[in-house]
Amino acid sequence: MNPIGANTWIWVSPLTDERLASLAPRVRAFGFDAIELPIENLGDWDPGRARELLHSHQLSATTCAVMSPGRDLISGDTAVVESTQAYLRGGIDAAAAVAAKTFAGPIYSPVGKTWAMDRSERATAVNRLVENLRPVAGHAAERGVTLAIEPLNRFETSFMNTAEQVMEVVDRIASPSVGVLLDTFHMNIEERDPARAIRTCGRHLAHFHACGCDRGAPGGDQIPWPRIASELRDVGYDGPLVIESFTIENQAIARAAAIWRPLAPTQDAIATEGLSFLRGLLAEARV
Repeated sequence: MNPIGANTWIWVSPLTDERLASLAPRVRAFGFDAIELPIENLGDWDPGRARELLHSHQLSATTCAVMSPGRDLISGDTAVVESTQAYLRGGIDAAAAVAAKTFAGPIYSPVGKTWAMDRSERATAVNRLVENLRPVAGHAAERGVTLAIEPLNRFETSFMNTAEQVMEVVDRIASPSVGVLLDTFHMNIEERDPARAIRTCGRHLAHFHACGCDRGAPGGDQIPWPRIASELRDVGYDGPLVIESFTIENQAIARAAAIWRPLAPTQDAIATEGLSFLRGLLAEARV
């Protein structure tokens, strides 16, 4: 059965050593198998310390990138691209140090950047991404980490919205260290058939976010969860299902994710109710 994880954004932002030390035992006590560690800025938390902490609580780690303003692999500014590549390499190193198999996220342009593109402009942007991501992919391969590129909904980017668009990049880079992160919240907006999107990625699906259609706990919403679970099983995805939601504590993150109201009575409820639902869903999918 797939491991089930929780992103620390459910509770805190930014993540620090002290906050992780408080969260890890709680996340394990809830019954999670994994914990997702955002890398908002390199050095926010110590990977070696985190690895020892998670090991002591029998938790595995996944990591995710934060594409804040100024991090952009499709920019025409060489300095911006180089600084973004440096951030991504640092994130990969942190992922490897904490024994995470994936470093995931919209690793192409800043979240919230939207602009109109004609076919020629889009082709130029895709070419830039492929060219600028290749050396980063090489670094990931050396560290044993897979980059999982995440399509976002149209309100957060105008560049990568669907599995098909991301697969164009994945196919062109053609590296086992580059795959896809699919997120049910974004899929619910952009994919006409979420199960088909999973099939489109197939063996290139490297990571998965299981989120409610309102960005809260999965379950009790309009997302076709049984079909999604069935398709994940059929494509052989055995990685973690991670619940990603957000706290309003960090206003920049909350604004980027458009979190304007509480999504549950407590942040803990997002985690525990989502975990219970996903456990049942996976058990049913195995029958």
